[in-house]
Amino acid sequence: MSDFGFPILFALGLWWFSTGVVLYVDNFPGRTFRWTMLGGVAVLAIAIFGFVVSSASMSVAMNYVAFTCGVIVWGVLEMSYFTGYAIGPRKIACPEKCSQWQRFRLAIMTSLYHELAIMVTGLLLVIISWDEPNQVGAWTFIVLWLMRWSAKLNLFFGVPNLNEDWLPEPLRYLKTYMKKCGMNLLFPISVTTATVIVVLIVLKAMASQVTDAEMVGYTLVATLLALAILEHWFLVLPIPDEALWHWALPTKQSNPHR
Repeated sequence: MSDFGFPILFALGLWWFSTGVVLYVDNFPGRTFRWTMLGGVAVLAIAIFGFVVSSASMSVAMNYVAFTCGVIVWGVLEMSYFTGYAIGPRKIACPEKCSQWQRFRLAIMTSLYHELAIMVTGLLLVIISWDEPNQVGAWTFIVLWLMRWSAKLNLFFGVPNLNEDWLPEPLRYLKTYMKKCGMNLLFPISVTTATVIVVLIVLKAMASQVTDAEMVGYTLVATLLALAILEHWFLVLPIPDEALWHWALPTKQSNPHR
């Protein structure tokens, strides 16, 4: 079991640090966002290059590289959203007394460009690694993509903790598309399905026939998915998750989001 320790700690540390970096730069003054995104584009290019190189080799080291590049690519896309560079055509609050279908349609329009960017990027990463031996980077991106969709749907249908204070000031209108209430029916389905998948990946990682490289890859992806499940629980349980990224958030915010 000690063989699993370092991949778990690596995934945990990268998740915590990358989330903090995105929060930190997204709460800079708006005048700095241009430079933030210029730096982000440069980092994105390096990460995609690393993704291409690591996809061609199924080794322990290349699995760590692929996983890291997948997280970085995702982080830059998230940064583009929270800085307002890739959001959607609708940039105003949801009208009052909207039906749920109308609110859903309008909510899609608030992040349409970002969702399209994610889909194009995800397709690109899948194509790059399609016939390559190392799929860890693609799995990493897909896990983040699907669990983000799940989290957004749960915020739409309603959860106790909207964590809207995490939104930068220019994007505060997004909270009007969320619903604050008790646990919705989608939440247990989301968490249960993801938990079953984590268990299956862990069992695969523990199988006697897997190589060290495969074990590391499975462990990294399973840990990331488990952390995404934890983030879902932050939406419904009275857990002070802001303490995890206190260093990355403005001191004026006392109840940041995830």
